[in-house]
Amino acid sequence: MTRSTTDEAAVPPLPSPKERRRLREAKSLSEEEVAAAVGVTRATVRSWETGRTSPRGRKRALYAKLIAPEPAVKPPAVKPPAVKSTAVKPSAVKPPAATPEAAAAVVPEAAVPEPADLPVAPPVPEAPPAAPPADAPPAPDPDSDTRSGAEAPDERRDSPAEAFDELYARTAPGLVRQTYLLTGRRALARESVERAFELAWQRWPEVAVDRDPAGWVRAAAYEYAMSPWHRLRRTHRQPDAPPTEPGKRALFDALLDLPPAYRRTLLLYDGVGLDLPETAAETEASTPAAAGRLMTARAAVAERLPELADAAPAEQSALLHDRIGGLARAEHVPVPRPARAVRTGSENKARLWTRAAVAGVALLIAVTGLTLHTAPTHYEPPISPPERVGGVPPRGGPQKLTAQDLKLQKSLSEQLAHGPERLVPRLE
Repeated sequence: MTRSTTDEAAVPPLPSPKERRRLREAKSLSEEEVAAAVGVTRATVRSWETGRTSPRGRKRALYAKLIAPEPAVKPPAVKPPAVKSTAVKPSAVKPPAATPEAAAAVVPEAAVPEPADLPVAPPVPEAPPAAPPADAPPAPDPDSDTRSGAEAPDERRDSPAEAFDELYARTAPGLVRQTYLLTGRRALARESVERAFELAWQRWPEVAVDRDPAGWVRAAAYEYAMSPWHRLRRTHRQPDAPPTEPGKRALFDALLDLPPAYRRTLLLYDGVGLDLPETAAETEASTPAAAGRLMTARAAVAERLPELADAAPAEQSALLHDRIGGLARAEHVPVPRPARAVRTGSENKARLWTRAAVAGVALLIAVTGLTLHTAPTHYEPPISPPERVGGVPPRGGPQKLTAQDLKLQKSLSEQLAHGPERLVPRLE
């Protein structure tokens, strides 16, 4: 999880800040050109040259290579050994030729008229032509660098599986240790790294052309590991047992007590070795916000580690880098699966999701067709069910019958209801 994963040990030490500026100006490079080549801002380059900050990680290697002085190349055949060996008599050497061809033309004229000089100048001195074979490797080196350096990656990139396997073998073990310090859970760290590489293999055309493939995978692993949904899983609810050594245990507890965003910022800057703009970009925060998180996290860790309290910011960064690296190397983390198994698992998952998507689309088409087949072709209004009507006012009737009305009603009821008697009036 430390800077060894970024091959920082192979980067030569940087010169002093004033020497950095002198080397840049000697190569006629402006601050904007250096910033564009390394991938930082002009202010960052200026801070490197003034000594306020120093590049870290991959940017340190790019910056060192960019301002490195070009090696002095000796002019070829300026002092040919054959001319000196055959020039036996000083009289023959006095008129030197301006060029090696002219010198080679003078030498036979000086050697032919005096055959007695031949034994004095044996052919042994002509052995210096063996020097060109000694000097020959440097000459083909530029060609070999330009060809093999340009063709070897192409040959590796011709096979995406080989390029993926190389990236996996170089970064996966260290990334598991980084993720373990980020989560405190060994099984989750391994699962996160393998999940990130499976996603990288699914999107390999995008990852292969990224300027930092290892950073792409690291960001994916961190995002998966820090997901709050893991709290619902029984195996990942509680962190693993802390280290037994008091110093490492204090650092481990201090890291896990930090909020996730602060812990990630501290791990990226002081653990992995990214600079502040890169840390802010990977944590999706502004540079001032990342700086504030870093200072807060350092202060919280310094309360657990007394040796950090009185150290300067640069010394704190170096000390935290050593302590975090030692903690990561001391812990036993599970070894990730082989790269081939990760690629196969990624392909199987992609195939499974593809089949599930095809099955879902087919099911949707079938349901839609069935619905269209069974749906009515015209609108049929529904018949409302019967129900009791309430709130109707009571029926109104006549007024109270009078005595005359009652007499008439009685006489009508006593008469026959049918027959001609009702039609013929009675005369009295």
